[in-house]
Amino acid sequence: MASRLLQAEREARVLELLSGTPGRTIHELADALSVSSATVRRDLSEMEQRGLLTRVHGGATLTPRRHVEPLFTAKEGENRSAKEGIARAAEGLVADHDTLYLDGGSTVLLLARLLAQHRGLTIVTNSLMAAWTLMEADHRLILVGGEFRGLSRTLVGPLTEHVIGALTVSKAFMGTMGLTVGEGMTTTDVNEAFTKQQIMARAATVVLLADHSKMGVPSFARSGSLDDIDVLVTDRIDPSFREQLETHGVQVVLADGKEKERHGDGHRHAQAGQHG
Repeated sequence: MASRLLQAEREARVLELLSGTPGRTIHELADALSVSSATVRRDLSEMEQRGLLTRVHGGATLTPRRHVEPLFTAKEGENRSAKEGIARAAEGLVADHDTLYLDGGSTVLLLARLLAQHRGLTIVTNSLMAAWTLMEADHRLILVGGEFRGLSRTLVGPLTEHVIGALTVSKAFMGTMGLTVGEGMTTTDVNEAFTKQQIMARAATVVLLADHSKMGVPSFARSGSLDDIDVLVTDRIDPSFREQLETHGVQVVLADGKEKERHGDGHRHAQAGQHG
């Protein structure tokens, strides 16, 4: 089965294999992916051109500059088609009269633009972009106060705790800069990580919206563990990475709608979220 992986799935698996290691040899990667060394060399060359990794003699290592966060306007254009599909799938998890939190991610912003068709929502957000999008909608809108972070156009840091700590939400829709098995969710800013941690502790169900480019790529500041995530909505995912997520109780929803993995009553957030 591994030999039939799509290139994007191979790339996600390569990044996961490189995560937390000094590097891997071409032969190690070829064995893990069940493909030829020539295929691995071709994949590594293309990934290096996109700044995802660095080729070294006989193998590859992760590129430190992957942690650099682009401007929000640049993030909006990255993997746009995949993000739109993820947003549509996430919108299917929203029910009328839900109490929601919208994080500051670019995919979450696409979700915000789909919420006008719902009725009676209460929406809490730290995203000025989401607030601007929803200001004319017929929903109750609560903006979290805090320090303005221009790069993500969000309000973050310790001041956000005063509002978030007084609220609970049925579903929190979150973004991330990176997602790995070892580190969980990561971002580039400690204040943003702090605010993400605060809201996930106050949400019945945490839904992470992340396209395939985030898989296996760690960033600077840890914003949550895999155990904090109830649902991951993504466009595609490496089967082995998916299996590891599901071991932690994460429900995986593919944006094409063809596949949806549900878990039983053992996960506190997922069960509570069915009534939110």
